[in-house]
This record gives sequence, C-alpha cells and structure tokens, in this order.
Amino acid sequence: MAELLGPDDIATAVAALERGDLVAFPTETVYGLGADAGSPSAVARIFAAKGRPRGHPLIVHIHDRGGLERLGRNVGEEARALADAFWPGPLTIIVGRGHGVAPETTGGRDTVGLRVPDHPVALALLRAFGRGVAAPSANRFGSVSPTTAAHVVDDLGDRVDYVVDGGPCRVGVESTIVDTTGSEPALLRPGGISPVEIEAVLGRPLLDGRAGPSRAPGMLISHYAPAVPVELVETGDLVGALAGAGDDVGVIAPYDGGGRCWWALPADAAGYGAGLYATLRDADRAGLRRLLVVAPTSGPLRDAVLDRLRKAAAPRPAGDGAAAPRPAGDGAAAPRPAGAER
Repeated sequence: MAELLGPDDIATAVAALERGDLVAFPTETVYGLGADAGSPSAVARIFAAKGRPRGHPLIVHIHDRGGLERLGRNVGEEARALADAFWPGPLTIIVGRGHGVAPETTGGRDTVGLRVPDHPVALALLRAFGRGVAAPSANRFGSVSPTTAAHVVDDLGDRVDYVVDGGPCRVGVESTIVDTTGSEPALLRPGGISPVEIEAVLGRPLLDGRAGPSRAPGMLISHYAPAVPVELVETGDLVGALAGAGDDVGVIAPYDGGGRCWWALPADAAGYGAGLYATLRDADRAGLRRLLVVAPTSGPLRDAVLDRLRKAAAPRPAGDGAAAPRPAGDGAAAPRPAGAER
C-alpha cells in the first residue's frame, strides 16, 4: 500500500522522485501521479500504474514561469502571455518539447503540455525537485479523477509509492489545455480557466481543437467515468426519467429533490465542479443501477463541467473496463444524506 506523507514531508517525496518512484501529490484541480518527466523508466511506471495507453501524452508540471522556456521549445508570444496571465493556475499550455522532457512523456510527440499548479504543496515539491514532473490524474485510466488523498489510495493502492496528503482539491476539474503550436491557438480541453478569460488575454478567439484524434489528456470520447452508468438529463425531463424507478437509481442535480440517493451540488458550475468527482465516487459506493445527472445552470466553468459529464455518460469502448465499485471503508467517504452539498 502507498505510504501517506504529510504536506510538510517534501524531502521524502523529492528523494522518491529522484529514485524514480511514483509520488501522488495535490494540485488545485485534482491529485496528480508524479514521476521525473526526464526519466523514461519513471514515466513508464506511470503508464503501467494507470493502465494508460503509451501514446496518450502526460502533462508536465513545473514550479515557475521560467519552466516554459527551460522545458519548452519554439515558445511563442501567445504562450508567454497566457503563462503570465494564468500561472500558477489551472491552464496547460502546449508548446514544442524541449530538453528535460523524455519523448516517452509525450507519447513520442514533439510537443509538450506544461503548467504551474496553484497549490502550495505542489509548488513546494516542484521547487525542491527542480525539474519537470510528469503528472496525469492519480487514478486508473478513464475512471473518475481523485480529489483527495484517500481517493488515490483507493484507486491505486500499492501501484503508487507515496501519496502527499494536501487536503481536498479546490477546483475539482482538470486544467484547461490550449495548444499554441499552430498558426492559431486552439482549445483542446475545457477546464479550470474559461475560454472567455483566455480569449481576453489573446485578443482573438480560440479555435475549437477538440475534434479529431486525441492529442492531449482528456480528449477521448469516454473518460472520467464511474462504474455506475451515467445518464445526462434536463431538469424538465427528470420527473419522467424517475417514474417507476426504484432505490437503485440515483440523482445528482444542482438542487435538492430529496430521496435516498439524491446528491445536491451548487447551481454555479465552479461549486458543482469542485464536488463532482467525489460525488460520482459516492454514487459508485451506493451500488446504483443507474445515475441521472442534471448539469449546473450557470457559471463560466459550465462548459468544463458539461465536458466531464458528457464523457462520463459516453459508452465505453469495447475492452475498456470500467472501474469496480468502491467498497465501503478503505478511506472512501460514505454516501451523504439527501440534500447535502459539497
């Protein structure tokens, strides 16, 4: 089983990274599964631990704005402007891959996604390590991302060597990914920074780069999925969808409707997103047959939350095993009473 570290035990975590071990750590978005981005053997352990396809690139976390130039190549003015505006923060910027990032980290691509996380524990770890840390979400590939240290242990167990416990993640959905390597900047994944904010800095619209082959984390059709089948419904259709349903059908909605397995989240997308992944895990533990989900109604991060919900509801490709329901205990939170909010 993974060894849990406190938020001040940075030296142990750094020594582990130096040895090529896997260290999960908190960011403001989700917990990351970290390894030395320059070490092919360490990065290979990430792919093995997650069951992640080797061609699916990893985001590299850095501790300051200067890492954009140290680990990137052919960095343009728009990438620099975005880094100045949003780092530290939930924005990943794709630039050319420079020295210090192993080709295995980027799935053989000549580009790399870089970001500076906005979390004191992550920044302390990255500063002390001094090099780039490859860190996808610290869970099995395709399943619900972890927003607490307990979620990491629950998902990965002894597949990860150390977990630094920094408390619950504040944002709760992954970073926005913007590709700056083309003639026009493109949005590859919506996340914790809204496209409107990014376009205000760039002074021009973002291309929608989400169609086509997967070239960044989170671009697959099915992702972020619990074991229980998820169905997105509109508020007006919820009553009909629940007609005749038994206690094995649950609901997540931005309001309190009562019922044994009803989870209420805030109507604003930022609050909804902060509690979404933990609530999906609660729903798995409730042993439901089906989960009906009503999306948040407002907020600049609504597109990011809708993206996660649509991917959670998408059919899984053949052979893509869903995560097993989480048993009670083992650090997972018990289902909350109806109406409880995160």
